[in-house]
Amino acid sequence: MPKKYSTPKRDIVVKTRMTTEEYADFTERAKFCGISQSEFIRQAIENSVIKPIITVSPVNEKLLSDVGSLTAQLGRIGGNLNQIARYLNERGVPYYTLYGDVQSAISDLSDLKFEILRKVGDAVGDVQTFKL
Repeated sequence: MPKKYSTPKRDIVVKTRMTTEEYADFTERAKFCGISQSEFIRQAIENSVIKPIITVSPVNEKLLSDVGSLTAQLGRIGGNLNQIARYLNERGVPYYTLYGDVQSAISDLSDLKFEILRKVGDAVGDVQTFKL
């Protein structure tokens, strides 16, 4: 009777190249853990947190600086609008009608801020480097 395994059938092979030093470290770690090289890789993939590193080219640093400045200005304008809205809200009628307009302006300003950031992200693009 053939031996049955409780592991799922795996039919995809992944290949990689390593330096002699990397391979020695890899095999030593797997041996230390008492697991196969395949199982070591699977566990490393499942249990690792891979954080993308965003690399900005020097050409885009000026753009990002300008956008940061613009975003800060939008934040200050939004803060001023909030102060105006609070003042109008405290005074009540007849200022209440203006309160809605100010709230709408704050909402539009926030939408503009996120639209600018989205468009800049699309224009600049992200170069991501993954490191285990």
